[in-house]
Amino acid sequence: MSENIYSYTPYQQYGVEQPTIRVILFRYLKHWKWFALSLVLAGAAAYVFLIYQTPIYKIQASLLIKDEKKGLDGENILKEMDILMPKKTVENEIEIIRSYTLMDKVVKHLGLDVQYFRATPTIDEEIYNESPVRLVVERPTSALYEGKLTISFVDKNHVKINDQTYLVNQSVATPYGRLRIFARRPLNDTLESISVLVTPQSQIVNDYLKRLTVEPTSKASTVLEMALEEAVPAKGEAMLSQLIDEYNRAAVVDKNLVAASTLDFIEERLRLISGELTSVEKDVEQFKTSQGITDLGLQAQTFLQTVQDNDAKLNQVTIQLSSLNDIENYINSKSGSRGVTPATLSLSDPILLGLVTKVSELELQRDVLARTTSDRNPLLQSLDSQIKATKESITENVQTIKAQLTGTRAQLAITNQRLEGMVRTVPHKERALLNITRQQAIKNNLYTYLLQKREETALSYASTLPDSRVVDMPRHEMDPIKPVRKVIFGLFGFLGLLVPVGLIAARDALNNRVRRRSDVEEASQVPILGEVVESDSSKALVVVSRSRSVIAEQIRALRTNLQFLRSNPSGSQVILFTSSISGEGKSFMSLNLGASLALVDRPTVILEMDLRKPKLHVSLGMRNPVGISNYLIGEATLDDVLQPIEGFPNYFLISSGPLPPNPSELLNGPNLSRLFDELRQRFEYVIVDSPPIGLVTDAQVIAPFADATLYMVRHDITPKTYLKMVDTLYREHRFQNLNVILNAVDDGESYYYSYSYGGYYEEDKPKRALQKN
Repeated sequence: MSENIYSYTPYQQYGVEQPTIRVILFRYLKHWKWFALSLVLAGAAAYVFLIYQTPIYKIQASLLIKDEKKGLDGENILKEMDILMPKKTVENEIEIIRSYTLMDKVVKHLGLDVQYFRATPTIDEEIYNESPVRLVVERPTSALYEGKLTISFVDKNHVKINDQTYLVNQSVATPYGRLRIFARRPLNDTLESISVLVTPQSQIVNDYLKRLTVEPTSKASTVLEMALEEAVPAKGEAMLSQLIDEYNRAAVVDKNLVAASTLDFIEERLRLISGELTSVEKDVEQFKTSQGITDLGLQAQTFLQTVQDNDAKLNQVTIQLSSLNDIENYINSKSGSRGVTPATLSLSDPILLGLVTKVSELELQRDVLARTTSDRNPLLQSLDSQIKATKESITENVQTIKAQLTGTRAQLAITNQRLEGMVRTVPHKERALLNITRQQAIKNNLYTYLLQKREETALSYASTLPDSRVVDMPRHEMDPIKPVRKVIFGLFGFLGLLVPVGLIAARDALNNRVRRRSDVEEASQVPILGEVVESDSSKALVVVSRSRSVIAEQIRALRTNLQFLRSNPSGSQVILFTSSISGEGKSFMSLNLGASLALVDRPTVILEMDLRKPKLHVSLGMRNPVGISNYLIGEATLDDVLQPIEGFPNYFLISSGPLPPNPSELLNGPNLSRLFDELRQRFEYVIVDSPPIGLVTDAQVIAPFADATLYMVRHDITPKTYLKMVDTLYREHRFQNLNVILNAVDDGESYYYSYSYGGYYEEDKPKRALQKN
């Protein structure tokens, strides 16, 4: 044989190094039925998951906090942009609303530590006001919190708790502690049983605090948006309403601390003055009765009036000094030991009264702030500074007023001494009566004054309003926020897609079969002559006249590539087909490649030289009376074994003939060389269908007579371990012009099918439809 004059570049150099997205998609889309089934199962699983989930609703309410420090007026527009400025009153109110104390009152008032459930086909549904009974826990035991209690109804006066009967509306001793069950409506044995879950109050309070969110609608706003997640919307709305009520009630109580202290002081003084006034009036009555006094005359009246006025002023000064002393004691007392704010009813100095009121308000603000923050808070330290400065001003003002009152008292005392000297000139009876009536008038005036102030303080106490207003009452949306059906179905759908992808990827990772072109290129240096997709036809011959299927065109491309494997351009060409194992398609490919050559008027013969397991004559439906085995043993001539293939004038088959007991020895005989010599003289192409090389050595015996060897590698059939053997055969030159053909390549694994044949024939389908019409 002469040297190969054709310049042949290995086929694989034109392939892509990495699979494209389209190739990867095709690889998975061929399993679309599994993806569809997985999505259906995922949708069913999502539906089952949803019916076993308790829907959670979001309850919202809006509350306006009257905070004069908030807003966007001209003075604090820039302050609103300062992220380091101290927290406003609104932030403190948020902490108060979210405090454990308020939530504890709400839980206790609504009895939220006890939950009621009714059975449904899927889950236990919580009921709130629909429960026919209300359970009150008086003295619980630890067994009460271990699980749900089942309450069934016997009659209108009896219920069963876990199969034990108890009376309704009475305190009863149970294994779970002392309980009391109140009937909300008439009971009877037809009512459906309910389940009751009792949770420790501290635990339920902390749970609701975690689910409660309170935040301003914007940085410059004092409107707070309150939100709570709850399975029963009516229960959540009742909770927020009660929380707002408790917050307003606490704010009113906090604001009325000063008024309450004043009322207590006035009440105490009234009781004292009332007793003194009663005693003085009895003294007047007894004195007049015993002395027989009726009228002291005009002069006595004038004298008495003067003395009363002087004594009244003296007493007023004394009371004012006493009040000033009380103020000094209050100012000098420490913050931790200070008592009730002293009464300032007898003082008329507006500056002093304003300072006392201011220090009381500042201390009240400090007490409120100290409950929710530490002593190092800048706002708390600022309040301490203001309190200290105000107290110093009060001290200076008190000293000034005391000096004035002390001088006034000294002058009144001198006047009193002068009047007492004048009294001595008055008859004894008149002087005694004067003393008694003077005390009576003083006590009476003071009692009237205290009564007036008590009514004024009580009116102020009753008219106190909280510094908040409900903007939006608690409400909820119709659709639950959890679980979100679209999200759940989306997640399950994603898992439904992910599971088949994972299984297919795992199968590919564990699969030891050749699945794509890159597997061959990585394991060996053998050139790849071409790729052929899997045939969807049941016929053995797919290459017939005017056939334009994808696989027929690919086989025609292989026919064109045969010219690059020629050793002699003018002589005949012997092409050997072999493979690693049985079932890789060498018989199918050799038969159709021969048909393709015959269609272009190339005299072609195909030899069924798999003497152990012949398939060609069976696929073609032809007889096998004599064949290669007969020729090799000298019982038949070439003309005896040649059989024309129907439909192909230049295409002949030499079948295997009777199966010999010793195929290898038969092939090693002298007649094999003579057979190929005769065939080269009569045919342009001789195609040999040999046994798999990985199983027997027949193909290696035939190899010296072949000009080219086409090694079949089938998608998902050929083990990867055999590729090393193919590479060894190639490097050791055991076969002439050894090339690989990838057979039955999946649509998604073939780059050339996806981008060449597939696109071409997709465009050609409408044309063929027109030709049929």
